[in-house]
Amino acid sequence: MEKNRQSYIYAGLAILFWSTVPTAFKISLAEIDILPMLTIASITSSLVLFIIVLAGKKFYLIRLTTRKELLNSAILGLINPFLYYLILLKAYQLLPAQVAQPLNMIWPIILVFLSVPILRQKIEKKSFIALFVSFIGVYIISSQGKLFENGHADIKGVLLATGSSLFWAFYFILNVKDKRDEGVKLLLNFIFGSIYLIIALAITGKWHFEPGLSGLAGSVYIGIFEMGITFFFWLKALQMASTTAKVSNLVYLAPFISLFFVHFILHEPVYYTTPVGLIFIIAGIFVQTNRSKLIL
Repeated sequence: MEKNRQSYIYAGLAILFWSTVPTAFKISLAEIDILPMLTIASITSSLVLFIIVLAGKKFYLIRLTTRKELLNSAILGLINPFLYYLILLKAYQLLPAQVAQPLNMIWPIILVFLSVPILRQKIEKKSFIALFVSFIGVYIISSQGKLFENGHADIKGVLLATGSSLFWAFYFILNVKDKRDEGVKLLLNFIFGSIYLIIALAITGKWHFEPGLSGLAGSVYIGIFEMGITFFFWLKALQMASTTAKVSNLVYLAPFISLFFVHFILHEPVYYTTPVGLIFIIAGIFVQTNRSKLIL
């Protein structure tokens, strides 16, 4: 019982921190460009993950990493944090925070469709129903409070936000197939991702930037609480839970809680279509995940 209680505490902390991230994205992007912001966040995350690996006395596992595993980390680091967050942050630049975040949530359904070419699995009929229900949610959220009027959604932003879920689903499949320690894998992924971002900064000539205090603090905050320690909290929650499914489902509270931060800190008016669309997206995910297994 004690472990189960601790599991919910860890899960609650993870969900709380993830709920603040859309607000942190928007605050940082108001003062600093995407590429330098993501570079600062990725380097910060690498440092946090290094401390976690060191504290867990798992640093020796890095020395045991084979060339094949390093190559795998290099590929994973290219997908996340490099490509995934560049696409997602561009969506946040174009859309209100309350719109960009939930549109990214359809990745569990995209995951099933990616499993066909990658894992040679069959698609059940309910997967098409789940996709249809979730895309109704995408349409509702994209309307930004004007459901029956055309021309209010930024189509490019919507495509980027939903498209980022494709990269996350692809990353998820490759990451789960890699059986190394989670902390070590994530650390190496972010080290490679940081290298790619630094190279991109050099190529684009965006070395010289002067972020305000809010932009810099927001970037560091994102590195700690979106990409770093929050992962550790979530992993601990799943490890200590008596029923993993119950704890896993709590993550769907995050986008609803984030609406409070978006409204009271960013002063975005919360469209009635945002929670309604979220309900459709989450309903689609539950249709897909109910009594189904993805074998990786």
